[in-house]
Amino acid sequence: MIKKDTFIEIETVVLQCEDRSPAIPDDTKETPLKMWVRGFVNSDCELGDEVEITTTIGRTMRGIAKVVEPSYSHNFGSYVSEIAYIGKQAKEMIFNK
Repeated sequence: MIKKDTFIEIETVVLQCEDRSPAIPDDTKETPLKMWVRGFVNSDCELGDEVEITTTIGRTMRGIAKVVEPSYSHNFGSYVSEIAYIGKQAKEMIFNK
């Protein structure tokens, strides 16, 4: 049971496959366009229920409850050896060392 006013993440389908632009690649057309939004649930619910949330800026959104108290995470991806020397190379080019 997810209690009212719990911070959750919902998922909503913005465009079904058949509604997507013909200008996008075929493999992309086979997937619906989805949106994930976080906010505070307006009533008690369970994961998978269609719910209404209020975002931190006050918008009301509807969608399927997916995650309870989602965390924020960010990274810059895996190490790329090809760009590891760029800083040193740029310094050499600028300062002719």
